[in-house]
Amino acid sequence: MAVKELVGIVVSDKMMSTRVIAVSSRISHKNYRKVITTTKRYMAHDPCFSTKLGDKVKIRETGPVSRGKRWVLTDVLEKSST
Repeated sequence: MAVKELVGIVVSDKMMSTRVIAVSSRISHKNYRKVITTTKRYMAHDPCFSTKLGDKVKIRETGPVSRGKRWVLTDVLEKSST
C-alpha cells in the first residue's frame, strides 16, 4: 500500500509541535457537473517548529502520534511572505 502525501497551507500554529494544515481539492458535483472546491483540515506533527502561518507544506500519512494526529510534516515547499 502506498503512503499518502498531500500539499496544503498551514492555517494554525498555536499548538506545541502540531500544525493544522488545510488541504483544498476540486471535485465535480455528481448531478450538476459544477466544480466545487472542498477544504479539509489535518493535524500534522512538526517536531522542529519549522513552519509558521501561511506556509505551503507537504504532509505524509503515518501511524498515530496522538489522538488527533495521523500525519507528519515532511517538507516546506514555500515560505509565507508575512
